[in-house]
Amino acid sequence: MLFSYFSCKLCDTWRWLSNEGISNEACSLAGHWGLGKLIAFYDDNHISIDGDTEIAFTESVDTRFEGLGWHVIWVKNGNTDYDAIRAAIKEAKAVKDKPTLIKVTTTIGFGSPNKANSYSVHGSALGSKEVDATRKNLGWPYEPFHVPEDVKRHWSRHVPDGAALEAEWNTKFAEYEKKYKEEAAELKSLASGELPAGWDKALPTYTPENPADATRNLSQQCLNALAKVLPGLLGGSADLASSNMTLLKMFGDFQKDTPEERNVRFGVREHGMGAICNGIALHSPGLIPYCATFFVFTDYMRAAIRISALSEAGVIYVMTHDSIGLGEDGPTHQPIEHLASFRAMPNILMLRPADGNETAGAYKVAVLNRKRPSILALSRQKLPNLPGTSIEGVEKGGYIVSDNSTGNKPDVILIGTGSELEIAAKAGNELRKGGKSVRVVSLVSWELFDEQSGEYKESVLPASVTARVSIEAGSTFGWQKIVGDEGKAIGIDRFGASAPAGKIYKEFGITVEAVIEAANAVC
Repeated sequence: MLFSYFSCKLCDTWRWLSNEGISNEACSLAGHWGLGKLIAFYDDNHISIDGDTEIAFTESVDTRFEGLGWHVIWVKNGNTDYDAIRAAIKEAKAVKDKPTLIKVTTTIGFGSPNKANSYSVHGSALGSKEVDATRKNLGWPYEPFHVPEDVKRHWSRHVPDGAALEAEWNTKFAEYEKKYKEEAAELKSLASGELPAGWDKALPTYTPENPADATRNLSQQCLNALAKVLPGLLGGSADLASSNMTLLKMFGDFQKDTPEERNVRFGVREHGMGAICNGIALHSPGLIPYCATFFVFTDYMRAAIRISALSEAGVIYVMTHDSIGLGEDGPTHQPIEHLASFRAMPNILMLRPADGNETAGAYKVAVLNRKRPSILALSRQKLPNLPGTSIEGVEKGGYIVSDNSTGNKPDVILIGTGSELEIAAKAGNELRKGGKSVRVVSLVSWELFDEQSGEYKESVLPASVTARVSIEAGSTFGWQKIVGDEGKAIGIDRFGASAPAGKIYKEFGITVEAVIEAANAVC
């Protein structure tokens, strides 16, 4: 086998393996998948920041992990029994059909005469006096940062071993490449991250003659088109695949006995799902993971999404049911503040496409951004394919969809995103009938638009035109930056309600009439 190695993780006793909810989600899946090459070390030192763990945590970690399908080994003296640790690792490697948890009972701050086995060494430095005392207690006479020669020799012995193993691997791969040229080329692309030439030509394009459809359905068309040309594209949903529309139809489920498949069944584990996708993205440049749930449920996985941005992991977050337009599920499921919150997060692209072309454009952007995650907010309700939308426009974040003005001086600029671009376009048509020059702009991604040249931004939103109206079925927070003090932002600054999409849009004033009224007020 070209790739066959063990993954070891050292886990803090309190923060990860014991208490954090994500640990149960991720470890449950690891057990389900039978990840026999995963070995986790659990530092069982019984101390948390607030004191002994018994003040809040008394469960049996061993029993829990056995229930999750893990093999569990206990090293009772992790301070000095190195042979027991070596034996545990050897035993773990021999278990092929399930992951292994090695619980190592230790003394936190071992060797510190005054602070060992106390919370005072959990989150703060020992201090110079206690460091000196610890050195004496452990019999360590060397200066800070000094590596003794015998230690250096011990670890350096691995250098020639590593070189020999690399040479052996290169020889095996060369033989493989001769026999399987296409497969070897694919493997190289997965390792390097180089995208196949012309991959984006696989993305579908649409015209106004195409039937109206929900952007979640258009998203599935894009995913399935890309899966044929991007061997590293894989992912799934948190138990909502049939609603998020994320199944790759030409592939089966990734499971213990079918690791070659690409549909990942994450189950109801949103936080774990995001974390796993981060790991996939960071493991190899050519792996392009996506994951999906309802947009409002990003609240369950926000920490993982933030880590995507912080770690420069190019995960594609496919988030459907993006507004009050989802209907009768009501305010618990209707995102309001979510668009604004992700626009505030650094190093992430928040994309809200309006139709087929914009959905395809969002996927092109997401695939190209390997060091920046992307969130695609997609509709449940059907939307028409609008004239003037384009993949190229999405790449710029904001662009003109329609305009009857001259000299870059429209009477008013109407700005929409997602499902509300249709409303802005209809309002523009009505205002033109009344003699106004109207520019309709799609602002599918604020982040991408901000990155364009000043000249381009001026060509779309000229500073001299202060008569601006935005419409988006979400919080108006942040829109003043776009419409200015003299413009108007139409949106929703309260929680939603349970009603059919058409009725609730009317009740909340997300309508053509509201845009026309606002436009007449500002120009």
